[in-house]
Amino acid sequence: MKFGGTSVADLSRIYRVARHVKREVDAGHQVAVVVSAMAGKTNELVGWVQELPQVCGSKSPFYDAREYDTIVASGEQVTSGLLAIALQSIGVDARSWQGWQIPIHTDNAHGAARITGIDGSDIVRRMEMGQVAVMAGFQGLAPDNRIATLGRGGSDTSAVALAAAVQADRCDIYTDVDGVYTTDPRIEPKARRLAKVSFEEMLEMASLGAKVLQVRSVELAMAHKVRTFVRSSFEEPDAPGMGDFLNPPGTLICDEEEIVEQQVVTGIAYAKDEAQISLRRVADRPGVSAGIFGPLADRSINVDMIVQNVSEDGAFTDITFTIPTGDMDKAVHILEGVRDSVGFGAIQSETGLAKVSVIGVGMRSNAGVAATAFKALADKGINIRAITTSEIKISILIDGPYAELAVRTLHSVYGLDKK
Repeated sequence: MKFGGTSVADLSRIYRVARHVKREVDAGHQVAVVVSAMAGKTNELVGWVQELPQVCGSKSPFYDAREYDTIVASGEQVTSGLLAIALQSIGVDARSWQGWQIPIHTDNAHGAARITGIDGSDIVRRMEMGQVAVMAGFQGLAPDNRIATLGRGGSDTSAVALAAAVQADRCDIYTDVDGVYTTDPRIEPKARRLAKVSFEEMLEMASLGAKVLQVRSVELAMAHKVRTFVRSSFEEPDAPGMGDFLNPPGTLICDEEEIVEQQVVTGIAYAKDEAQISLRRVADRPGVSAGIFGPLADRSINVDMIVQNVSEDGAFTDITFTIPTGDMDKAVHILEGVRDSVGFGAIQSETGLAKVSVIGVGMRSNAGVAATAFKALADKGINIRAITTSEIKISILIDGPYAELAVRTLHSVYGLDKK
């Protein structure tokens, strides 16, 4: 059972989380819990780290990443202790665990570490004795014997990794929503909660703008086939159906084989604040693309859509791609630095764009899905700037002001608003 920051935002919510855990313990289950820091605490800790060098008169904005991890990991440590106390107070045997105590081994990339292994034997032994393990998420032990954090959203990854390590029947992710929807209900009130979503579909949704789960946690769940249930922590623990282990309210993320009847389209995702960069008159020769995208990757700039148009004589090409708006200035600066070595003319950039994506494993075996989307958007006067596709998704780049209209249009044209 994993509980995010909003689920443990204050003491009353921590008490409600304890009641959720007690419900499962009373039902006879062996339980491990992973918690995030209380809502807002990680941001506060990060702020302190960033401000302190200035207070000390340092002209450098840099700081020791190992000490950063020591500080920001303390938020989860507080929550794990508080929840253990809450569980003990209502008669549940529980103890807190920090990442280094289990241990959860990570690589040495402090601040954005990746899990390399978990020894879950001690946790399993305690669970078999009837004790609830309350683990601080987001953290592990690096090869240098220092605390390492997993990056934002790392508690989801911690939970799935622990579930895989102890071979849990399921990993329940409790959050502030009651499941995965066909699209954002704030944009389309007719959005429906999905009973089941395949790992591949959830991975696409998470990477294309859906905020329910972090991409890394879905990747891990898919790799280890960890059945993952998205549930609401704001439901009362004794509400109807909450104790139903096989079919509680929420969305099950599972292997495609578990889903008997696949819809052609499962959901519509969107991401605002997309930026577009176009390089004009790029020399059309081997190594050019590597010369452009290599330096961007080295600076951790994530490139998404890429469109290339070669001139009639084959001498030049135009390359257009999208990146997050926040990386625009850095990307342009990097590209100016490689202009002479790569060989291209003008750099054109534009912000305020949006990406809308149609997702569904049923698209593999159904023709005409893309044509339906293009016609529906054309009928609404929405111009398409770029398109990328895979077996189970179509992503369309459009002007930002049309994002919500496009989401509602596509949600309707594929019948997702129908029961």
